[in-house]
Amino acid sequence: MKPIVAIVGRPNVGKSTFFNKVTGKKISIVENTPGVTRDRIYADAEWCGHAFTLIDTGGIELKSEDEMWRHIKKQAEIAIDSADVIILLCDVKTELTASDYDVADMLRRSHKPVILGVNKLDNYKPDQLFEYYNLGLGEPFGISCEQATGIGDLLDEVCANLEKVEEQEVDEEVIRVAVVGKPNAGKSSLVNKLLGYDRTIVSNIAGTTRDAIDTPFTVNGQKFVLIDTAGIRKKKAVDEDIEYYSVIRAFGAIRRADVCLMVVDSNEGLSEQDVKICGYIHEQGKPSVIVMNKWDLIEKDTHTVNEFNKKLDCDLAFMDYYKAIYVSAKSGQRVDKILSVALDCVANSRRRITTGTLNELIGDAIRTTEPPSKNGRRLKIYYATQDSVTPPRFVIFVNDSEIIHFSYKRYLENYIRRAFDFSGTPIKIIFRNREEE
Repeated sequence: MKPIVAIVGRPNVGKSTFFNKVTGKKISIVENTPGVTRDRIYADAEWCGHAFTLIDTGGIELKSEDEMWRHIKKQAEIAIDSADVIILLCDVKTELTASDYDVADMLRRSHKPVILGVNKLDNYKPDQLFEYYNLGLGEPFGISCEQATGIGDLLDEVCANLEKVEEQEVDEEVIRVAVVGKPNAGKSSLVNKLLGYDRTIVSNIAGTTRDAIDTPFTVNGQKFVLIDTAGIRKKKAVDEDIEYYSVIRAFGAIRRADVCLMVVDSNEGLSEQDVKICGYIHEQGKPSVIVMNKWDLIEKDTHTVNEFNKKLDCDLAFMDYYKAIYVSAKSGQRVDKILSVALDCVANSRRRITTGTLNELIGDAIRTTEPPSKNGRRLKIYYATQDSVTPPRFVIFVNDSEIIHFSYKRYLENYIRRAFDFSGTPIKIIFRNREEE
């Protein structure tokens, strides 16, 4: 998972403008009205070879009793808690306030690296930054988000701190398994059965699990971390603060997992909300297993599994690489097979194909079905290479990527999947232009 950099500060200091400048996209709404950004917004960014996830947060008013500001404060606290590096933005056009000192004090207690940026410094004068040393956060960086000045120096300091984070050893032998799904699908029961003891509270009352709970354990010498998450409801059904933040943490668990177990209540079948959760897992490029739970309650005949599979194929057409397993967390039926299937998915997501083998395969695909043409110009495919894993990503160099049609991209993906086992994991195909020699 990429390191996380959170942007925090009082309302209307330019956090969203900074976010948009760094990510190169107009994702955050920029307006002079305090409180416009209420929820955290994520986007991937890169600076000098360092890739990271940037989080934009709502302005913090720690001592406000207003319901909205209380909501924003909790959102920002979650961002700070999950961040590796924090950027505190202040506004040079307003004097330091008690809120600035309160936020600075909160950040010091987080024991995270904090970079202090002073925004709206359109006409830089050294004495404008002196008072910001009083926050006790080290040297302030004068920037102007509107004019895009000084941002590079600030990001250099961010990356210097990210290098320390990146140097920390990551145990790649540990497989992180996120258990996700709607409320009351049996996630906690499944976790307890996998662990062999009651780690989480099990109740028929939806929403019993409030947070993402990490539990390390070992099976047959393989180390796992099992992450039980809160049930993810439709947005309009989430009206309690605690549950809202629990759902946010559930999405965070998906982002940091190596594989996701998507738990579905077989009695209810795959719902619209289940499909949306699967869509988020797919967008994050995570391997996944569809766990059809409560299978013991289904009246079955010889065609039941096939009928369920057909329904899954229809509803999950966008991720037809999925693996499904039918279990009962209550009775333990086939629960012992889940981790084995999950490990297969992880192995497939880490699979590499040599450049030579890949190009032979693409050559066969081209000979079988010619590339498309557009306006009398035919697509030429020069060569292909795999540049990353988790998920596997293939870069194909062509004469004109504009000629590519979705159907031909899909054809190449299916051709690759028929030759190599990428079941349970998404794969990505990127087309890049190369000048003809």
